[in-house]
Amino acid sequence: MVERPVHTEIDVTRARADTPGCEQVIHLNNAGAALPPRPVLETVLDHLRREAEIGGYEAAEEALARREQVYHSVARLLGAHRDEIALVDNATRAFDMAFYAIPLHDGDVVLTTRTEYPSNVMAFLRARRERRIEVRYIPNEPTGELSLTALAAMLRDPRVRVVSVSHVPTQSGLVQPAAEVGRLVRARADVWYLLDATQSVGQLPLNVQELGCDALAATGRKFLRGPRATGFLYVRAERLPELDPLPVDLHAATWTGPDSYELRPDARRFETWEQNIAGLLGLGAAVEYAMHWGLDAIWRRIQHLAGTLRALLADIPGVRLQDRGRLQCGIVTFTVDGMSATAVKAALAARPRRINVSVASVNAARLDFPERGLSAVVRASVHYYLTEAELLEFAEALRELAVRGGRGAR
Repeated sequence: MVERPVHTEIDVTRARADTPGCEQVIHLNNAGAALPPRPVLETVLDHLRREAEIGGYEAAEEALARREQVYHSVARLLGAHRDEIALVDNATRAFDMAFYAIPLHDGDVVLTTRTEYPSNVMAFLRARRERRIEVRYIPNEPTGELSLTALAAMLRDPRVRVVSVSHVPTQSGLVQPAAEVGRLVRARADVWYLLDATQSVGQLPLNVQELGCDALAATGRKFLRGPRATGFLYVRAERLPELDPLPVDLHAATWTGPDSYELRPDARRFETWEQNIAGLLGLGAAVEYAMHWGLDAIWRRIQHLAGTLRALLADIPGVRLQDRGRLQCGIVTFTVDGMSATAVKAALAARPRRINVSVASVNAARLDFPERGLSAVVRASVHYYLTEAELLEFAEALRELAVRGGRGAR
């Protein structure tokens, strides 16, 4: 593959030209699913056409070298080795495959955050029911992120076996101190550090060596701008032999005899044979496209846009910012007095030029929102292809809604 130059800053005009959706909407739902760039769209459609022309198996065989390149691209994105990467269909599957493969026993303790993604918490609760483990929640600092002091104290319990952190919560703009957590956990060789990077990958630079995680789960559809139903799992090579995945099929293992099988030595032991080849090729294109711009440049642009948006919203009477954290990212959450979050979302979508946002409800934040007196927030998530003019248009639309909310509109 030809290496393209990495940009020091984002050429917004070029990025928008690469993004067909920019002509249609002001897209502030990148934490849900970002607008894919043209190279991703074309990669997916080209492979689907090839399947239609010569057959699915034959098209997959023809694309084998390009499929292999996806492992290299994801590994390069994370500072990992290709043998530490598994390609799967979503981040939840990636996370669950890693967590359920860890050999836990009665009395073992899982430590997690009060802003953890709900599907991860459900996995812990199921394990508690089946294996009688204990789930404990790390207290927060007053600013919202987990307390490193509290975590250090909790790690003194020899029963702790897993520390799980969602790097960026789904319902908030805060960024958890993931690398600092890694340094604490690395002092315990018997503890697994699982990092859910669903909302951080593609938004800010990630390096698994610096993060110190044993496993990292991520999706393609959000800030990476890849296709839906794509994701990946990183597992540190030194710890792979400790994990026995479930399920196992003829791709993840070799059937060596009537009563035996042998797992693959690499992270592909977490994959299954049937895969969405077009989607995974699109994921590879998305990763390469992100690295073309450079994650440092992307992160700077996102921080600029998010800071601009927070300043605009803070100036609107009746709009209340709800983000916490010393370090904040491209997810901006807020409420509008007198209007439900779902009503705000619907009103923005109904405008002549549609504005996309999403809603994070208490169902995604059972520990976080009740403590803060929240039932739901509007989630506006920026990306580098947005313009300052679009943020101004969004802010003016919210100003109109805030006036309506003050009159009692629901």
